[in-house]
Amino acid sequence: MIMFEKVTKFHGHDCPGSAIGYKASKIAIEKLNISSSEDEEILAIVENDSCAIDSIQVVLSCTFGKGNLIFNDYGKNVYTIASREKNKAIRLALKESFNPMKTYPKFRELKEKERNNTLSLEEQSKLKTMTKKVCEDIINMKDDDIFSIKEVKVPKIKKAKIYKSLACDECGELTAEHRIKELESKKLCIPCYESLKTKVDL
Repeated sequence: MIMFEKVTKFHGHDCPGSAIGYKASKIAIEKLNISSSEDEEILAIVENDSCAIDSIQVVLSCTFGKGNLIFNDYGKNVYTIASREKNKAIRLALKESFNPMKTYPKFRELKEKERNNTLSLEEQSKLKTMTKKVCEDIINMKDDDIFSIKEVKVPKIKKAKIYKSLACDECGELTAEHRIKELESKKLCIPCYESLKTKVDL
C-alpha cells in the first residue's frame, strides 16, 4: 500500500482532509481486496471536492484522466469505491460524531489563528507537529469510528469513451463532440452557447 507520505508530497502538506481520504482508500483496499487501479478496474465516486480526493487519486489511481474518478457535487463526505472485476462496491460516509476540531481543541484554536494570519512562529511549528499527529490518529482509527460503511451494488457507469473534437463555430476552439450544443444552426462550445443564448433570449 502506498504510504501517506506520498499523498502528502502530492497534496503539498500534511492535512486531516487528505488523511480522511487515505483512510477511506485503505479501508477500500482491505475490504475489496484491491490494489492501485492500472486502468479502470477500480471506480471511485466522490461527493465532494475536498483534500480527501487527492488521496484517492494517489492511493487508488482513480483520476479524471482515466475516467474512473466520478465527481458528484453534493458537498457530502461520501466515497463509493467499486471493483469492476470483483463486482463489489462499498460506500463510506463520514460519521457526524467524527470531528477533529472538537477532539483536538488546541488544533482548532491554532487553525483559526492560521486562517486569520495571526500565528506566531512558535505556533506555526506547534501546528505543523499537531497536524501530523492528527493525521496519524485519523489513519489509525478504527474503521467504524470514522465511517459508516456499507456494501452497495456496483454503479452502472460505463468506461471512459474517447470523443473526437470539433471546432466551435463561434470561438473556433476545439471542443469534445459530446459537449457541443447547437443554436441557430451553429455548433457551439458551452461558454459560447450560453453567451449567445442569453443574447437570443433578450
